[in-house]
Amino acid sequence: VLQAIKIPPVGGDTLWSSNTAAFKGLPLELQQKLRGLTATHDIRKSFPLERFAHNEEEREKLLQTFKRNPPVVHPVVRTHPVTGEPLLFVSEGFTTHINELPEQESEQLLNFLFEHATQEQFHLRWKWQDGDVAIWDNRCTQHKALFDYGDAHRIMHRATINGDVPFYKEEQQPELAEA
Repeated sequence: VLQAIKIPPVGGDTLWSSNTAAFKGLPLELQQKLRGLTATHDIRKSFPLERFAHNEEEREKLLQTFKRNPPVVHPVVRTHPVTGEPLLFVSEGFTTHINELPEQESEQLLNFLFEHATQEQFHLRWKWQDGDVAIWDNRCTQHKALFDYGDAHRIMHRATINGDVPFYKEEQQPELAEA
């Protein structure tokens, strides 16, 4: 959940991308290749010490956050627990590598997937107004704030909940009804 407290006069929009639509938009051969692969996700990719720790206190807080949130392995294609639909489950901010692939192949494929998933055809752009509240399903979307507002201030309040453990389950093929 995000609530807009103070919005700059220009810019500061947020983009949400549909990981379900992004997966469906991949060629079938690539969809098949991705099924069963896993990727490592690491919070340190989005919050490097050299950028976010400006003093020893901030450094210690960040190191504690890293300790509480170690790298995790998730399927590259996960199943939405409610809809049962497959979706792409990688993000430029957290996914570091695909575990079953050599480093160079993993990097090339991830870069392709990051760019593919954030194409305009898969996203919605929200222009905030003071007081707006956005609620979304983080299991099947990814979001990105646009920092295009210069020195103006943008104040947002965010609340999150713990989610489920991502999993992948082969889709069930519907049975044909007998005539």
